Amino acid sequence: MLSPIVQIPTELEKLMVVVEHELPSRDQLAAIARGIATEAGELPEEAVGAVLDSAAGLTRYEAEGAFSLSLVRHGRLLPQAVFEQKSQTLKKSGLLSLYQGSETFADLGGLDALKSFCTRAVRRQANSDPRRRPRGVLLLSPPGCGKSQFAKALGNEVGRPTLTLDVGALLGSLVGQSEQNIRQALRIADAMAPAVLYCDELEKALAGVNGAGDSGVSARLFGTLLTWLNDHESDVFFVGTCNDISRLPPEFARAERFDGLFMIDLPGAKEKQAIWRMYVDQYGLDAQQAKPAHDLWTGAEIKSCCRLAALLDLPLVEAATNVVPVAKTASEAVEKLRAWANGRCLSADRPGIYTSPSCSTVRPGRKVSRDLSHN
Repeated sequence: MLSPIVQIPTELEKLMVVVEHELPSRDQLAAIARGIATEAGELPEEAVGAVLDSAAGLTRYEAEGAFSLSLVRHGRLLPQAVFEQKSQTLKKSGLLSLYQGSETFADLGGLDALKSFCTRAVRRQANSDPRRRPRGVLLLSPPGCGKSQFAKALGNEVGRPTLTLDVGALLGSLVGQSEQNIRQALRIADAMAPAVLYCDELEKALAGVNGAGDSGVSARLFGTLLTWLNDHESDVFFVGTCNDISRLPPEFARAERFDGLFMIDLPGAKEKQAIWRMYVDQYGLDAQQAKPAHDLWTGAEIKSCCRLAALLDLPLVEAATNVVPVAKTASEAVEKLRAWANGRCLSADRPGIYTSPSCSTVRPGRKVSRDLSHN
């Protein structure tokens, strides 16, 4: 019996042996490609590696279709054509999506320590040994500080495809369907290695991890993800982002699930200067004009100010009146996150442990003098 989902009647379970077929390896994909591209020039030897990387994660049937379509359209196997078909296949499955943006680290101001850490970990030649491969990072920050943009730029920076895992899209209406979906999504990510797997706002995606209100589905999804983070040996670099770490269980951030837990704080003066220069140049604004007071601004708010200045044809100081920083609208949440990360996380801007600005200043203690004249 052939089936993508194991649903054996109870009466027959003891009589059955389940054999699970893995997705095609690169050697198998190479055999499929050479079986389809039989004419000279249809599969140049110098392009074989790129074609196989583009097809990694497809089933045999899907790979045959992508290779054949590339031949019909272009007369040869092109990595771009195969990659486009794979993107469509993943989008139709609803389990994963391929991010195809063009952002790089040059489009992201600051975060020097985080950039250096991730690029060095991903690009090391020793990653061929499964015991020494990088696992990933967990990024904490207030909204708008560049977590998502960093995750999207990392794949282009290190030459890996970026897969987006939307946990909400994995939830199914049938019993056991959600758990099957996340296992299949992680299996596809393993087959597409080397890759970057990006999951945004984990605390919202796994909001029901305590099992309340959803019959424990979120808890089981969370358990599957935890097991994969700890045990997977594929060269998949996981990037998770979070705005409120208190809503995640403490075991999620323990050692060996991630290579580092980074706090991305509101950008400092040096980082803000780089962000202003980048967006002023991007929107074609006058670089000599005065800039608004931006002590509490995030990178997203600086970008919004520059975009509104270009859109409304206003000076930056006037455009800034339309921007309310998140450090004011959610000041309690920002300070709570800073207090939690103080001494617990790595700093994204400079090497070493993160120190909260509100906790770095030592308040002088009061001197208590005792009057002994009455004794």
